[in-house]
Amino acid sequence: MGSYRRPHELPEALDLLAQGSWQVMAGGTDVFPARAHRIAWGNPSEADWLDITAIPELRGITLSGNSWRIGAATSWAALRDADLPAGFDALREAARQVGGRQVQARGTIGGNLCNASPAADGVPPLLVLDAEVELASTRGRRRLKLGEFILGNRRTARAADELLVALHVPAARAEARSVFLKLGARSHLVISIAMVAADAEGRVAVGACSEVARLWDGTPLAPMDDVRGSAAYRHAAAAELVARAQARLAA
Repeated sequence: MGSYRRPHELPEALDLLAQGSWQVMAGGTDVFPARAHRIAWGNPSEADWLDITAIPELRGITLSGNSWRIGAATSWAALRDADLPAGFDALREAARQVGGRQVQARGTIGGNLCNASPAADGVPPLLVLDAEVELASTRGRRRLKLGEFILGNRRTARAADELLVALHVPAARAEARSVFLKLGARSHLVISIAMVAADAEGRVAVGACSEVARLWDGTPLAPMDDVRGSAAYRHAAAAELVARAQARLAA
């Protein structure tokens, strides 16, 4: 294992990122299993680890003016239990289904996005919320729509010297009721085969069916094939989940 640092202030973390190559770590619920897999196959990692869990600015959920801010290191458990408007119901429901309670207590919303798995449960609810990500570096800060941040399977627009510090959700978007539904081989502790988030204003996002979750505009889906499901199965499953989500909202 390489170096390990755990800064308590954001500027220190950004200085470190500007100076070298660091593997950013928060909850570690994706990092540690991946590292164990590499070690088991004789390919141990010698990465330098930057632990961001001691930086207060990266945690918490606040409303400021016309925008909600979610710190990138906010845990799934904090989201699950937060008192938030109905527009966050889909995100809170996703938080209840991300692994077990131990994973929910450790895993973070920012890690879920930066890991950029096609089956990242946080992405469809945040797309429906029209969320933006905030990236920071020693060069300054910038915001991107979530759909512009996640580029593909395990690929994002984050530069090596940048840190995802927060998500921003328009307060007006958070008022419409929302729902989240997912299909897996079992009800919990499972990677999604298909998932859907929808709100009462008609916005629908479909995830786990392609490399990147996307807002659905009613055009035919073109799902992917993998070991968890065929394209045909995913197409039927996503259509059914959309119908169920819309029925729940109508009720």
